[in-house]
Amino acid sequence: MLVSRKCQEEQLQNVYATPVMGSVASDEPIPQYTLPENPLAPEIAYRLIKDDLIDEGNARQNLATFCQSYMEPEAVKLMAETLEKNAIDKSEYPQTADLENRCVNIIADLWHAADQDDFIGTSTVGSSEACMLGGMALKFAWRKRAAEKGLDIQARKPNLVISSGYQVCWEKFCVYWDIEMRLVPLDKNHMSLNLGRVLEFVDDYTIGVVAIMGITYTGKYDDVEGLNNLLEEYNNSHDLPVYIHVDGASGGMFAPFIYPDLKWDFRLKNVISINTSGHKYGLVYPGVGWILWKDKQYLPTELIFNVSYLGGSMPTMAINFSRSASQIIGQYYNFLRYGRQGYISIHQRTRDVAVYIAAEIEKTGLFEIYNDGKNIPIVCWTLRETANKPWSLYDLADRVRMNGWQVPAYPLPENMADCIIQRVVVRQDFNMQIATQFINDFNQAIKELDAAKLLVHGEDTGNKGPSGFIH
Repeated sequence: MLVSRKCQEEQLQNVYATPVMGSVASDEPIPQYTLPENPLAPEIAYRLIKDDLIDEGNARQNLATFCQSYMEPEAVKLMAETLEKNAIDKSEYPQTADLENRCVNIIADLWHAADQDDFIGTSTVGSSEACMLGGMALKFAWRKRAAEKGLDIQARKPNLVISSGYQVCWEKFCVYWDIEMRLVPLDKNHMSLNLGRVLEFVDDYTIGVVAIMGITYTGKYDDVEGLNNLLEEYNNSHDLPVYIHVDGASGGMFAPFIYPDLKWDFRLKNVISINTSGHKYGLVYPGVGWILWKDKQYLPTELIFNVSYLGGSMPTMAINFSRSASQIIGQYYNFLRYGRQGYISIHQRTRDVAVYIAAEIEKTGLFEIYNDGKNIPIVCWTLRETANKPWSLYDLADRVRMNGWQVPAYPLPENMADCIIQRVVVRQDFNMQIATQFINDFNQAIKELDAAKLLVHGEDTGNKGPSGFIH
């Protein structure tokens, strides 16, 4: 049966006049895998999707992620008003391009690029893209140096040296670009890059060594200055120099404010590139990263593309193309709004909360603290063998989640995989009052686990007591 256009319009008007909770759409599941036939009123579509997300965790209680879960209302408003701006289109949005350039210069100053350095950098979608760019620059530059020295670059696969506490983006890089990943293993006495073993993994086919400022597993900083000195000695006795890329995804926007005297950045001769996440301790919502090279000489020209786009020619070095500029603008807002002292006060308070949480967890006597929040504001711990508890950290993670807290438990990498740890990431919106509430819930979860009947697979519950947790 054909329905006239006028009749259709009248039906839609009636839909728009219907209360959200009285609509036909609210009386049935929303379409999930096929496109609905007819449009919905915007407020009804909003409410249905909002309700569809109702059982997801509260982002501010997600203590697993480094990604920011709060920005000031003015920043959110500014970002919402600039969502339509395409970051790649620098000819159409020159002022936005200038804001990106200002951010690069501000970050270069934070990382102590010298006046004589001809630094270059770009924004990225996140730190993973930035790592890819840094890795590609290492490979291309090594290939050119090796060919000039007469090395047969086809004889063996090039390699990248990194701690086994790497973030997965580095594994992706090595797979995508056919690089051998050489892992310097963590151990109980070396929870960051073991400088005593680094040179065991370095040879003429090493494109570079990655130092991590804030290992995801433990929060530890690699000793970048020590690595720089080690490689300086190596480079003085070898024809093919090996340089350092610093993965500062977490620490790159934290250390400059809390540890300004710590040498890990462009003050060190062999540190040639650094990446960071603007959406971690740069305090922007997810979607922005940064990479800088100390000097243009370390970024092979083959990786810079001049693109004719919408009436202008522009250089681009990022992997991604079209994307919203709103996160870049959000980053500049933070720089302008907070200034150096604002970042210091936010990060110091965040660190104080992490130190408090570590101290309270240690007070229980049940846990060994692996990181007490003083490098980057994360706290890591493992259950002591002497605790003699029938429950595990996985059980504890389940129990605290009943109060909404997402606190992951996971194994350490490589030769420490039998060690299970738990981690809390403290972000700017996790204040001392919330931390106190978390610790209360954490301690209560321990009491409830101690009193629970913990079941193993296949155990008959009978009437022996309340059920517990199964792993």
